[in-house]
Amino acid sequence: MLQYLMILLDDTCTSYCHYNNEKQGKKLISLEDLKAGIKFGMLENLMIQYVYPSHELPAEYDEVLESIDHSKIMPSDNPKVAKADVVVFNDYKFMDGFAFIEGVSYVLRICKKDLFEHKDLVADVVEKVTKLNVVITDVETFTDDEFNTYKDVLESWCDKLEQLYADGKSPLLNLLTDRLQLDNMNNCGAGDSNITLAPDGKFYVCPAFYQADSEIVLGKTFNVGSLADGVSIKSSPLYKLDRAPLCRICDAYQCRRCVWLNRKKTFEVNTPSHEQCVVAHLERNASRQLLEKVRKHGIFLPNREIKEINYLDPFDVREEY
Repeated sequence: MLQYLMILLDDTCTSYCHYNNEKQGKKLISLEDLKAGIKFGMLENLMIQYVYPSHELPAEYDEVLESIDHSKIMPSDNPKVAKADVVVFNDYKFMDGFAFIEGVSYVLRICKKDLFEHKDLVADVVEKVTKLNVVITDVETFTDDEFNTYKDVLESWCDKLEQLYADGKSPLLNLLTDRLQLDNMNNCGAGDSNITLAPDGKFYVCPAFYQADSEIVLGKTFNVGSLADGVSIKSSPLYKLDRAPLCRICDAYQCRRCVWLNRKKTFEVNTPSHEQCVVAHLERNASRQLLEKVRKHGIFLPNREIKEINYLDPFDVREEY
């Protein structure tokens, strides 16, 4: 059941997930389509989230944008970033000297190489913000050696977060602390709980299918309807968790279960890649370590248990289920 409507305000809107926005030229959503999108959201009782570009929008858009309750997702270099609910850093360098605001969520999009080299920066920023979400932009290219490096990075963050908990703080880093707060899968929900309206006036299951590299499109059109005709997602049950055989029995609850990455790597929206599964389980296992560490300090998170497992990719032990 749809709950959220993402409205891309321009072709060059920031990505806030794994994909890179490959579109170059500015193309604002028309005021007519913006108004129609807001009306669609109201009629469907959807929560609206606007996704902004780096450049400032024309003044005549402001009144329309503010005509309904919404959340703003902005890149860190947008001139009005102080008004954002979610701030996206598309380069770790943009975090240097940034004036972090309490109550705002921050997203760091970073490639694995930069992440490995600047893991201490991430640990430092966690202290300064309400929540930091780290999104790896090339997760599909992980190698076995890089999995081991990522495991070490997560363990180093565990040590940092353990100290913050011991000091009476409540750090929030999605890759480690989300799993401590969840009892079931809390994934992206593209095509199931949320839908995207693009500047071309058409709907997409998520922004990636409009903005990302065309290598997974293969000449096909991935829109799932228009403002004129409404939303019509072919094989819509495949976007639901109960139609994902591996994911529905998995307890790496923090995994984004990215349907765009699924489609890119396996050609199926409900089947995750090996890389996505292993990364998610490394995070899940590190969360288990963090849970054990904070309990040594007398900090108990109620009803939270993460059992020990002997695999990183559920596909490897599929015969056990």
